Amino acid sequence: MKIPVRIRRWLIFVLGILPVIWLVGGALSQSLGADPAQTLVHESGFWALRFLLMTLCVSFGARYFKWSWLMLHRRMLGLFTLFYALLHLLAYYLFILGSDLHRLGDELLQRPYIWMGIPAVVILVVLGLTSTNGWMRRLKRNWQRLHYLVYPALLFSWLHLFWQVRSSYQQAVIYGVIGAVLLGSRVVWMVQKRFRRRLKKARK
Repeated sequence: MKIPVRIRRWLIFVLGILPVIWLVGGALSQSLGADPAQTLVHESGFWALRFLLMTLCVSFGARYFKWSWLMLHRRMLGLFTLFYALLHLLAYYLFILGSDLHRLGDELLQRPYIWMGIPAVVILVVLGLTSTNGWMRRLKRNWQRLHYLVYPALLFSWLHLFWQVRSSYQQAVIYGVIGAVLLGSRVVWMVQKRFRRRLKKARK
């Protein structure tokens, strides 16, 4: 049975806000562990990366499995990526910096992985702001070129995670493998597309 688009959108929206509901509920019930502040920061960051990977999976699924219906929901998944990235940034500002930006300089020296997170968030903000139909019309072909920056954002996000791992690398490796497959498939598809164009021109 085919699920109507509106129901799919509501389903994605509800599933998308469940992590933040869990985090807020955990904070209120004091069930986020010994260091709830760190849990809020880390989990919001993890969910930003997860939604980024899910967003990239949309094109992969549409291209290789012919799930074209997924493309209707890519924007929402991308906006959830931005939402959790900004939540991650806000949690870091409130609970790690203590709302004191003067401490950021020391943090950048003590935690160099922050340098990888900054460009990732900036890129996601730019992509989020230009995700509307209006910006698509204004930028035309440049819109697609701009949104290729999602791949550098993925790389920066993964490095931000990998650099701060202190014990088990399992989760970082899993995300890295998924990201590498998505990026590699994109590169292969672009090479094949360019090859087909050249072949078509040669036949004319």
